[in-house]
Amino acid sequence: MRTRSFLALAAFLLVSASALAQAAKTAPAAAPSPSLYKRLGGYDAIAAVTDDFIARLAEDKQLARFLVGLSDNSKGHLRQLVVDQLCQATGGPCLYIGRDMKTSHKGLGITGSDWDLAVKALVGTLDKFKVPQKEKDELLAIVSTLKADIVEKP
Repeated sequence: MRTRSFLALAAFLLVSASALAQAAKTAPAAAPSPSLYKRLGGYDAIAAVTDDFIARLAEDKQLARFLVGLSDNSKGHLRQLVVDQLCQATGGPCLYIGRDMKTSHKGLGITGSDWDLAVKALVGTLDKFKVPQKEKDELLAIVSTLKADIVEKP
């Protein structure tokens, strides 16, 4: 269950492709604005962000408990699910095939404090990669839609 809890906790950063469906209201002749996926730098940038974010979770004393017992194979699987979820949620070409957040987190006892620490880790990662404020805000807005399905204990 701990493996699933960390997977779900990490994945919460990346889900909700429907939350990203935004309609840009521009003049008829204007080209549509690039997706958040493209503005973040595409697949390689999302993979780098995921690697740094997961490392931050693993280093946090409160959140590291969600990684206990993961094999190298499980860690690689977790990473790929997070990358795919972020990619899809930001308008990229990936397909997230993992469980929904409510199912993934049920019974894990994730607290509001856990949530806050994970968001802080994500912000630290985005700052490290110098993600512009507009894109950072868009990604954090996507993440915030998942809180109710992830946090079980305020």
